[in-house]
Amino acid sequence: MIGPVASAGAATPALSPERAELRKAAEGFEAIMVRKMLASARASSFAEKTPLTGGGMEQYQTMRDEHFADIAAKSGALGFARSIEAQLTQHLSGHESS
Repeated sequence: MIGPVASAGAATPALSPERAELRKAAEGFEAIMVRKMLASARASSFAEKTPLTGGGMEQYQTMRDEHFADIAAKSGALGFARSIEAQLTQHLSGHESS
């Protein structure tokens, strides 16, 4: 299995601009996948709708899910971004590796 994406505080080798864009896109895609998974899980809830679970709470949950998804993607917690990046790196000119 491929390891997690290095955290922002860790020393990382310099990436080419092309590779940096690829990493950013892969992390963005992972964040989208996590958001969709959280939305699907939340949609299957059997909780009743009450005034406390209305639009305001739904908006808060959406913002929380988006924030969580961004953190998960940047930390490499699930590994989707690193896998996507590894696969797509093969198509970059020069076949960089890091």
